[in-house]
Amino acid sequence: MNEATFKYLRISGRVEVVVAGKKKLELTASPFPDIPENEVWINAEEMKAAGLSDNSIATVRAARI
Repeated sequence: MNEATFKYLRISGRVEVVVAGKKKLELTASPFPDIPENEVWINAEEMKAAGLSDNSIATVRAARI
């Protein structure tokens, strides 16, 4: 996840990803300056395990603790 987006969303390490209001998963996030601001990169194996496809449109927010 982009560093600026990481700070803007006030993420402390965990994010919640929701796709189409149906599939929801919680992941550990890390800030990287090379990732575009409007993109979140997820491990391909984790995506497959959760039933998500590449280029999915999703809502990303700081995980609720």
